Amino acid sequence: MKLCRPYTGYAVLNIFFNLLMSLFFLGSFTLFIPVLQMLFKTVPAVTTPPESLNLLDIDSIKDNFYYIIGSQISKYGEVEVLIGICVIIIVVFLLKNLFRFLAMFFLAVVRIGVVRDFRNNLYEKITILPLGYYSEQRKGDILARISSDVLEVEHSVMSSLEMIFRDPIQIITYVITLFAISYELSLFVLILLPLSGLIIGRIGRSLKKTSQKGQAKFGFLISVVEETVSGLRIVKAKNAITFANKRFREINQDYAKLMIKLYRKRDLASPLSEFLGIVVTVVVLWFGGRLVLSQESTLDAALFLVYIGIFTQLIPPAKAVTQAYYNIQKGAASIERIDKVLNEPEVIEEKPDAIRKHDFTDAIEYRNVSFRYEKEFVLKHINLRIEKGRTVAVVGASGSGKSTLADMLPRFYDTTDGEILIDGISIKDLNITDLRGLMGIVSQEAILFNDTVFNNIAFGLENVSEEDVVHAARVANAHEFIEQMSRGYYTIIGDRGIKMSGGQRQRLCIARAVLRNPPILILDEATSSLDTESERLVQSALENLMKNRTSIVIAHRLSTIRYADEIMVMHHGEIVERGTHNHLLSLNGVYKKLHDLQSIDSPVSAKNHEA
Repeated sequence: MKLCRPYTGYAVLNIFFNLLMSLFFLGSFTLFIPVLQMLFKTVPAVTTPPESLNLLDIDSIKDNFYYIIGSQISKYGEVEVLIGICVIIIVVFLLKNLFRFLAMFFLAVVRIGVVRDFRNNLYEKITILPLGYYSEQRKGDILARISSDVLEVEHSVMSSLEMIFRDPIQIITYVITLFAISYELSLFVLILLPLSGLIIGRIGRSLKKTSQKGQAKFGFLISVVEETVSGLRIVKAKNAITFANKRFREINQDYAKLMIKLYRKRDLASPLSEFLGIVVTVVVLWFGGRLVLSQESTLDAALFLVYIGIFTQLIPPAKAVTQAYYNIQKGAASIERIDKVLNEPEVIEEKPDAIRKHDFTDAIEYRNVSFRYEKEFVLKHINLRIEKGRTVAVVGASGSGKSTLADMLPRFYDTTDGEILIDGISIKDLNITDLRGLMGIVSQEAILFNDTVFNNIAFGLENVSEEDVVHAARVANAHEFIEQMSRGYYTIIGDRGIKMSGGQRQRLCIARAVLRNPPILILDEATSSLDTESERLVQSALENLMKNRTSIVIAHRLSTIRYADEIMVMHHGEIVERGTHNHLLSLNGVYKKLHDLQSIDSPVSAKNHEA
């Protein structure tokens, strides 16, 4: 309902036209049955005018109406009046259905708009949440929430909006009319209806629980599919196709059992509400019949006939409301799953008065920075100053905290203790968009999209010229292989750039960083997964990129960083050694051990380095 607020005007128009539809239908039903009785002489035509008209008295309204029709029959004849009544019936039902269409016409904006806003909010939240959130979540479950859960909301909840806005209006107008005809009979009905409502509500709550389990199981199912597609090479290489199929079939079977249970409960709504409606109708017939036959009752047979007619028309909207309740209970499980993401706290928050900054002039400084994901500290008391224009390399064994150190600079994670400053300003005080705009990041994994080469290089930028993209590609040593592709810069590269080699993918990422022209570079093991030839080309592109820029280089291969201005050696989250390549070798410590393990002074490695 919060998301419905921007569409209040459309909702009011829907309610207005639903009200008109109900009044026209009610008028046609209540007014024309007595008319037909008079025409076919089941009751005598009234020719004597009543004393006065009292709009609050049902008998006064009935007498005056009967008199008008009786006088018309006396003046024009029964056939002519019947023709006139038929024309009026057609016009009234035409208007009723026109109002019904207009009500649905305006409701469509509410229904589709709310679902669109749901998707927009969820997608925006997914992009805002910190990287740490996704380390604890299955990617398939996130995909299920933005796809099947939102779709379930559209089908279950939003499809019920028509019933929510239309049927209660019909029920209220019908109930008011029924009370005007016979308050005794109507009070009796109001005692019966809550009893059936309790039965329906009990099943509805059970439906919600089952739906929650079903959506969670579907999210797990999608996760398995996503993981299988991503790891298909391993599945085939390990002859695990049968194993994977068996696992998927078991999960799918569990999901199917839950959905069978869910649909059986949901499908119970319609027959159960219909049966309860018939039971109530029969009881009303029995009770009302006794009132008509009673000599003391003011309810005559004609009014009772109208009462039963209106009451039977009360059953379909009541039944629809019941069905809507079931649908909403089913969709409520999906809404809760979506809300769980939307309400997830934004750990990386921007201050309301964040400082705007578009340049880098002095230095980056880590002051006594510590960080932990859960209980164990990944970084401990890091103190580091990087002057503008200098290249600082960070090396160490896997798990020593190198990537975490770099990820904290663009605020992918925030410090647990200490602070990071750029030009003397804490990065927590800076506008996040401006902060990340100062940086170009090239990571070990080449993050590309199933789009053209041009759009991958220009990703995140608008109104980029082809000349600028080509220049960035030349700097990244990528222009030559791009020109050889089927459509050049407008070739679709496939999912994650699957149509290209690892070195080509990495050079596209470097071209993307070149195009942004950032003053600060973060290179996170950008060449570690490449073969020797690809590494040579990528290293050359990186050297072009690093000219006149401040660079933080996380490296696994020491051969790529031996000429850095300063090398930081990390061990168990701490900087244990720092200095130039030759100085660190002379210390005969951790760096020397890493150096010896990689044998970077071997003839083969030396030859590769010279190349």
